[in-house]
Amino acid sequence: MAPTDQTDVRPPATWGSSTVHTACPLDCPDACSLAVKVEGGRILEIDGSHSAPTTNGFICGKVRKFDQRVYSSERVLYPSIRRGPKGRGEFTVVPWSEALDVIAERMQLARETFGAESVLPFYYGGSNGLLTNEMEDARLFRRFGASRLARTVCAAPTTAAATAMYGKMAGVAYQDYAHAKLIVVWGANPPASGIHLMAHIKQAQKSGARLVVIDPRRTPLARTADLHLPVAPGTDVAVALAVIRALFDTGRADDAFLNAHATGVDALRAAAAPWSFAEAAETARIDEAHLRLFAEWYGTTSPAVIRCGWGQERNRNGGAASMAILALPAVAGKFGVRGGGYTMSNSSAYGLQAERWINTPESDARIVNMNQLGRALTEFDSPPISVLFAYNCNPLSTMPDQNRVKLGLEREDLFTVVFEQSMTDTAKYADVVLPATTFLEHYDVARGYGAYHLHLVQPVIEPLGEARPNHEVFRDLARRLGLVDADRDDALGQAEGLLDVTANLPDAVAQALSAGAVATGPAEGLPIQFVDVHPVTDDGKVHLAPDGVATTSGLYAFQPDPATTDYPLALISPASAHTISSTLGELRPGIAKLKMHPDDARARAIEDAEAVRIFNALGEVWCEVAVTPEVPPGVVSLPKGLWARSTENGATSNALVPDTLTDMGAGACFNDARVQVALRAKH
Repeated sequence: MAPTDQTDVRPPATWGSSTVHTACPLDCPDACSLAVKVEGGRILEIDGSHSAPTTNGFICGKVRKFDQRVYSSERVLYPSIRRGPKGRGEFTVVPWSEALDVIAERMQLARETFGAESVLPFYYGGSNGLLTNEMEDARLFRRFGASRLARTVCAAPTTAAATAMYGKMAGVAYQDYAHAKLIVVWGANPPASGIHLMAHIKQAQKSGARLVVIDPRRTPLARTADLHLPVAPGTDVAVALAVIRALFDTGRADDAFLNAHATGVDALRAAAAPWSFAEAAETARIDEAHLRLFAEWYGTTSPAVIRCGWGQERNRNGGAASMAILALPAVAGKFGVRGGGYTMSNSSAYGLQAERWINTPESDARIVNMNQLGRALTEFDSPPISVLFAYNCNPLSTMPDQNRVKLGLEREDLFTVVFEQSMTDTAKYADVVLPATTFLEHYDVARGYGAYHLHLVQPVIEPLGEARPNHEVFRDLARRLGLVDADRDDALGQAEGLLDVTANLPDAVAQALSAGAVATGPAEGLPIQFVDVHPVTDDGKVHLAPDGVATTSGLYAFQPDPATTDYPLALISPASAHTISSTLGELRPGIAKLKMHPDDARARAIEDAEAVRIFNALGEVWCEVAVTPEVPPGVVSLPKGLWARSTENGATSNALVPDTLTDMGAGACFNDARVQVALRAKH
């Protein structure tokens, strides 16, 4: 029998004292190279290495303390089956064979009773590499015929916009920000996510570059900026279109570039025409003079680069906002010089095609949007969701309409499998919990989507307890379900799984990995847009008004604020320095605090550190308030990725988020939560 006190479990002391070089695959743009000190099979220290050019020996505090997750008392170390009520987290340890047999039996029963679509794989994989996300798992669920998942909780509107306009053209490298004379950080907060960009921004500032930050919050980065535009959530499209109109009106649009390299110019000009500085400033609740100044700087400065993040996409206007922001460098002619253009996601820069190693066609099963998981679990009946298999994510903590998700997880007729590293909020509702390895215990291939890094992840310690990597577990389950390849009925080990991926990588990438180097993307990781890289569209041009884009409101359309008299405050949930989405949420200290502007607090007779209730028609969250001018009037902020333990009533900001979808890409509208805040008696 496995030990009951999991805190006393130690990995086998078969490895000597050494420094192991690996990489970080967690959901951050940087994909850092790591040097991990190990002694007696135990991690002593996690630090940055110099293998990847941007890491340069420095890593964030989140990863530096990741060994605390590895050795946490809440680590899932053994397969287990529920023995108490759902949500209580009471389980009995069982052998792997028993756990997998039970899962296979329930999946087969669901298929026989309701059809294969009654099984829903639920995953995201932002903190996973190429081997541990969408390989063996994709083969299994495609062959089984399970419902397909629209994985649109993050980056869906921006991906739709960038793909339609530029074909996801590779962007400006971090190192080239030092050459810019104007840097615009829009919808991103590099100190919290993508910290390695900061050194290059600071270098540019020392050389005289101006910094503009567009973010509702007065973040530490915004406080160092030459100009901060605290736009109201959901209004970024108005601001970007006002600048575009000004570029056309003042003759600062680059007509030569547009004539040679763009289509849809007239349609964009027409979309921008209604947005005067006054109209946009009023809509975005910013100073009109500051908006004019931004437009002046952007129109007259070169090189100018925009770091376009994902904050602006998390609302009903997310696609339109992202398109308008990405149109700016084309209209102003900022391409063709080092340090000019934009950076968004560089994930496609390495020529990777997952279908090569999945090698199993998509089924024609129904598609379930992950942002409407609560609706799927409580309302679907043709067929109902009978088996939920959650892995690579923590949906109870990360999906919209949290209370409805919880209601679905409480269903006694729902069989839930959670394949996890830690006992998350979701895992407590599982019928079977499977122990997953961390990236420090398995092989993988990690790629940066900001920094140009693609490199090998290798285990630095043996897996703790009986934790196993994703591809081995899904392969084993596929065998039980009779879904394995006829010519590959052997056990799939870690090294073999890695070869499965690397054999299908582009030659240059595969060669770099085999030599232990870092693949750095086009132009040795320093591409100049429209010199070294060009739009990956059918005609090689920028499509400013692309055809065939699915949108609920029209290209560049603005949908008004959903605030009501009862719920006048916009609740945002930005990334923090504590978690990567919800990963590491078990280590977050204390109860989270709601940030609120002094004017809003005064109007409600609320003082700093008082207990408050944040509520709307969907639910309520209990916590304390931090009264601060960091957020503007009309906006309140609670961190992204909180677990139930981080509030006083177990609900997080997602309990207040509607499951409505963005205008493009069917993404999540986290920042469309509109709430009221009131004093609450402390318990």
